[in-house]
Order: sequence, then C-alpha cells, then structure tokens
Amino acid sequence: MIHQTFCHLLIMISIAYVGCSQQNQNKNQLSMNSNEVESKYWNDGKAEVAVYDLEQNRYKDINQGQLLSIFVREDFLYDRQVKNDHYRDKKSTPILKNIQTRKFPTGLYDYSMFSSAFTPLDRKKYPKTLKVSGSIQEWCGTTYSQLNYKNGAYISTLHSYFESEGDRTDRISDGYSEDGLYNVLRMNPNMLPTGELNLIPTINVLRLKHLESKTYKSVATLRMYEGQEFQGDDLKEYYISTPALSRELNIIFESKAPYRIVGWTDSYPSAFDQQIRTTKATLTKVDRIAYWKLNSLQDEALRQEFGLK
Repeated sequence: MIHQTFCHLLIMISIAYVGCSQQNQNKNQLSMNSNEVESKYWNDGKAEVAVYDLEQNRYKDINQGQLLSIFVREDFLYDRQVKNDHYRDKKSTPILKNIQTRKFPTGLYDYSMFSSAFTPLDRKKYPKTLKVSGSIQEWCGTTYSQLNYKNGAYISTLHSYFESEGDRTDRISDGYSEDGLYNVLRMNPNMLPTGELNLIPTINVLRLKHLESKTYKSVATLRMYEGQEFQGDDLKEYYISTPALSRELNIIFESKAPYRIVGWTDSYPSAFDQQIRTTKATLTKVDRIAYWKLNSLQDEALRQEFGLK
C-alpha cells in the first residue's frame, strides 16, 4: 500500500513537472516568436522615420511644432558606449536607437530639442538602457545632458548656461530611463515595467523644468486604449503617473508588432506659472528608409513627402 501510494505521488509530481515545463516552454516559445517577428522588422538595414504634429507645453502656452522620431538597429560598444563603427572591438551588442527632434517657435524665437536613447535588444543580459543624451538650443543658450549606465547606476552629466545648473556630474541610483522605454515598447510592450517603479523622467523635460536629475517614484500601467484623441485599430496605452511632479504620460501604440506609436500626451505644470498643460504628439507620416544614403540635394524632394518643415 505504501509502495503504491509512493508511486502514485511520483506520477503526480512528474505530471506537474511536465505541465510546468510545458508552460515555461510555451512562454519561451511565445517570447522567441515575438523576438523573431521584431528581428525581421529591425534587421532589414532600414530605419523607421516617423513625423508627428507637435503641441508643446512651454512657458505659458501650447506651441505648435513638429517632432521627428527615428528608430533604427545599430551595433553598440557596451563598454565605451558608442556606436561600433569599425568592428575591431568585440565588446559589442545590438541595440535599438531612438532619435527624437522637436522644433517649435516660442513667440519671436525658436526652440530645438534633441534626444537619443540606446537600448540593447538582449533584455536579459542588458536590462537597462545604456545611454541617453539630450540637448536644447534656443536664443538664450544651450544645455546638454547625458546618462550612462555603469555598475548598477546612471552617471548623469549636465552642461548648462543657467547659473542654478552649471556643469555637474551626479550618480543616480538604479532606475528606469523614460527615454529608453520607447525602445522597449517597440521591441515588445510586454517587457515594459509596470506597477511601482523608480523613473528618471525624459531628459529634456528635466531640463525644461530645471529639475534635479534623479529617480522619481512612479506608477506604470499597460492597458487597452479607450480614448478618442488617437485613431487606429486595437490600440494600447502605456500610462505613467509621477505624483511628485504632477505629471501623466500616455503613449498610444498599435497592439501588434512592430507596435508603431501613433502618438502620446504628456501633462505637467509649466515651470513659469505652475499651470498644468499637455504636450501632444500625433503621427502624420511613417516609412522605412535608409535615410543616411539620402543626403544629396536631389533627395530634398523627400522632405515634402514627409511633410518636414
């Protein structure tokens, strides 16, 4: 009787083990299938170039402008944190790079904002975005800031013409870079962090609001999009709330690979009157091209096709 009971227990354990193994295998297979689809999309030697109508919160107004977003796969030297140009250094890993440029007038004068984020495709080996840089140019002057992920923390470097900021270097405790989350979303939105998290807000919002470069307690949610501002079928939404900054970010994207971003809203108090206003980006044109080959005068006609101002 004892022997029969023991054998029965072994059988039940074996069944449970096989079931768990099958579940894990299914999960792994799902991840592999997702990565395979995305790999085909990002490995064709082209970049995704997207143009957005921009409504930018600045000073005491919403300013009309244009935002350009580029996603492209590159090989990245993870030790030196620069693009692998010559392929002599073996310390390299493939990354997804996102470039964003924003141009808008503020009354008489212009603003130009630039950001870049470099996020490894191997999310297990490199779970954090390795590098982020950003700059703002306007008639008063220029600021430049950069994040480099090393030894479990971000090293923040800032160069600013403002007296209160100046030139400084800080160490930010481990957290998520908001700029890098756009890359993670495009790889696979199921890999986005949800729930409570320590977030380094997008590098240019930190500078527009003259905030300290550090992590802020935030809450993130991934859900179906039920709003009316953005158009599309089966849209999803990545929502981030940062209470300490009275800030809410909503990124709206297609629910199927390659998860194109159709727009986003970013609500926060202006640095000048503390009134909450909303920056909004709305997709108007997207295409996949090898833009780095299109740099002659003959190629300027393509700017009209993209509606570039």
